[in-house]
Amino acid sequence: MPEIGAIYKHYKNHQNYQVIAIGKNSETLEDMVIYKALYESDKFPNGQIWCRPLKIWQESVNGEPRFKKI
Repeated sequence: MPEIGAIYKHYKNHQNYQVIAIGKNSETLEDMVIYKALYESDKFPNGQIWCRPLKIWQESVNGEPRFKKI
């Protein structure tokens, strides 16, 4: 389970994100990770809030974790 308040690095873009909470999808009751970007880009501002299914958050991609705690 991701640690609330911890910072994680994404495997693909190598950007940092902070976990805000673990929530539930209102339709499926699937566990969701609520997190915010700790950088800005042309597409969204610093602090953009995202949510991703916990199952996907915890996946490995090409042998490395999708998100790695730093």
